[in-house]
Amino acid sequence: MKYIILLLICLLFSCGEKKDVLLPKSSVTIVKDVQDHSPIYIFFKTEGKDTIADVNRKNSIISTNWIFNIDKRLPLKLVIPEVMKLQEKKRGDSAHKNEKAENYYSYADSIGKNLAFLPFTKVYYNMEFAKNSSELYLKKNGIIQYTTKKDYYFPKNELPVFLDSLMKYSKFKIVFSFEKNMSYGEYIQYKIFLEKLNLKQKQFINKEEEFVF
Repeated sequence: MKYIILLLICLLFSCGEKKDVLLPKSSVTIVKDVQDHSPIYIFFKTEGKDTIADVNRKNSIISTNWIFNIDKRLPLKLVIPEVMKLQEKKRGDSAHKNEKAENYYSYADSIGKNLAFLPFTKVYYNMEFAKNSSELYLKKNGIIQYTTKKDYYFPKNELPVFLDSLMKYSKFKIVFSFEKNMSYGEYIQYKIFLEKLNLKQKQFINKEEEFVF
């Protein structure tokens, strides 16, 4: 029952119309509780053959933690530009700025039966293809591409082994690019997977910059 009540947080009634967000799911909780927060909703909407990211942030307060409730069916190419706009607005409002306020993505922990949260406050997004020899391209269906003089492909469960192989390069940093047509739900799965890497592997990841290509 508690799980159902928590998920009802992601229901919004607007002008008599009920809208809901289908949240991504995972079997692990990164952050379980966020106090002093404001909700932001990005709904899945269709108009004819077009898919639209329908944003509602009317209840958001700059000085609070922001929780982004985003429909898992939306593609990243629609989600991330809206997230960038909201990030810029919050970062640029010096009059109401709270340095301790964070931004979180919400998702459902299917094992713990609770709403869970993933912090991304410090991430700066780039809507472009970044050509960098220390970059990994995270694609749909759990496939990762690494490019040096030629392209190498491997499943994401082999990423820890790949990162272990880089440990001899102490200053080596990986920047991640995500395929723009990937669903937001799969993006969150990737993000949670990266959060679960061990500390030695995490030192090779640039967590403050991401590209969507």
